[in-house]
Amino acid sequence: MRGRRSVGALAVLAAALLTACGSAAPTAAQTAPPADPTLPARLAATASGDRAFTHLQRLQAIAEENGGNRALGTPGYDASVEFVAGTLRDAGFTVDTPTFDVRSFAVQDQRLTVDGAVVESAVMNFSPATPAGGISAPLHVLAQDATSGCEAEDFAGMPAGAVVLAKRGTCPFGAKSQNARTAGAGGLIVANTEDTPLGGTLGDLPDTVPTTGVTSSVGDGLAARAGAPVALLLATTTQQTTSRNVIAQTTTGDTDRVVMAGAHLDSVPEGPGINDNGTGTAALLDVALALGPSPATANAVRFAWWGAEEIGLVGSTRYVEGLSPEDKGRIALYLNLDMVGSPNAGYLVYDGDDSDRTGEGPGPAGSAVVEQVLLEQLAAVGVQGSGTDFDGRSDYGPFIEAGIPAGGLFTGAEEAKTAEQAQQWGGQADRPYDACYHQACDNLTNVDRTALDRNVDTLASTVGRFALTLNGVPQR
Repeated sequence: MRGRRSVGALAVLAAALLTACGSAAPTAAQTAPPADPTLPARLAATASGDRAFTHLQRLQAIAEENGGNRALGTPGYDASVEFVAGTLRDAGFTVDTPTFDVRSFAVQDQRLTVDGAVVESAVMNFSPATPAGGISAPLHVLAQDATSGCEAEDFAGMPAGAVVLAKRGTCPFGAKSQNARTAGAGGLIVANTEDTPLGGTLGDLPDTVPTTGVTSSVGDGLAARAGAPVALLLATTTQQTTSRNVIAQTTTGDTDRVVMAGAHLDSVPEGPGINDNGTGTAALLDVALALGPSPATANAVRFAWWGAEEIGLVGSTRYVEGLSPEDKGRIALYLNLDMVGSPNAGYLVYDGDDSDRTGEGPGPAGSAVVEQVLLEQLAAVGVQGSGTDFDGRSDYGPFIEAGIPAGGLFTGAEEAKTAEQAQQWGGQADRPYDACYHQACDNLTNVDRTALDRNVDTLASTVGRFALTLNGVPQR
């Protein structure tokens, strides 16, 4: 799962062009036997967290064999594509791996010191490099509030060339960095709102400054040191590369009424990405294998594993952009799986009806039905789920922008679990759902297998339900 960014900014996150077909659905389906009313229960009984965990073991091995990660543009990602596509083909699916062009980003060196003391930081994706040798400048502290750095006037009184400290908040990181550049800053430090490393991206925005992120506790310490001398060195490179999605669809079911489910396949460069998002990848793969390529369904089912999610939802965005209006209309709904085995797990379902009255508002018409079915299926495995905002951090974003009903499962990232949630679900209050989010320790030991199993069952029964009937989901 990538860093938070508004849904409306998704379309400009990469200068990418779809270079191969495979986005649209097949135009016809094979004749299938009558739809099987026992399908939801049968899928939930067949798919399992244990089977999904075997897929996670293979993803961990792929990372270990390829430099420790499965990130965009790496052999580890290519091997992950071949693993998923090969497993599906062996099960009888016809599989497409459509390509798309995308910018890749690499960090050769990074150093941040304040008053001579080393400060731990993480470079924002697509940050420009500093000049050779880095920059030395005083620290200028902006107001540490929700809109820190979001407006030009926030930089009033800043010395020219200063390194600015802003707080994470309501506007994209790229907007903060652009505003810093316009104001004449030499660099930008963004402090997280949680006491965890801050991963994020500046996207495809021009005219930004060298930008890095720090934890909330580091940010709090720096906020009290306005004027301190800062040395910032970022050696980064950005280049064009090609990546792939993986798409497979049943040969049975109505192709004018497609139930689609997806998960991103890439990790961040910092680690193997086993919870983020090996768990979503593995859960989706196991449900696809349980369903099989020619099930007795009323509606076609399409599965997708997305590339380049971690740098801005690029694979899913290019996929949706490449669909004709007719093909968009054939997708009845989209289910998203991103981080479904967090070690301090929450049981979160995207808030399709905006009943929580927070954040971005409701999804397209039909999203409330998706949310309700997911909550019902979680309840069937003994868990009372809660809503979470459609905040644009995962691959449902391009679908809801296109007016496609959506929903999904999520067990939490770097945010802290509340005391009320710990009482409801167990685990530790005031600790992140996933303390290894976007770090090297996101490995096989970083998975709550009970949460994974519950979410596999929930996905399986939900896919089965919608494969039989779309009652309540309006046809567009």
